[in-house]
Amino acid sequence: MRRRYPTAVYVVLSLIAIGILYNLFRNPGSFLLPVIIFGAVFLLYKFPPSRLRRMFTSGPSYYRPKTKPKAKTQRTKKARFRVIEGNKKSSNDEDEPPRYH
Repeated sequence: MRRRYPTAVYVVLSLIAIGILYNLFRNPGSFLLPVIIFGAVFLLYKFPPSRLRRMFTSGPSYYRPKTKPKAKTQRTKKARFRVIEGNKKSSNDEDEPPRYH
């Protein structure tokens, strides 16, 4: 099934295309300068110079000392819960109404 867009979307996209073409033919410098800058940034990101590439890598693997894998640590035993005696009344005091403040 093909998705069908509303007519307003086609109108807006065609107006955008007309505006871009109009600016391109009327003043190509204002359109080409951002495209050139964006292209240069993209190329530097995709293919960085060798001196920048060396900054972000930690060197060849044959120069780095090999690291030992971490020894397996024993799991700690789960702590057993213990009851801490509180200030609760004994079962004999149930007849009295509760004290408030």
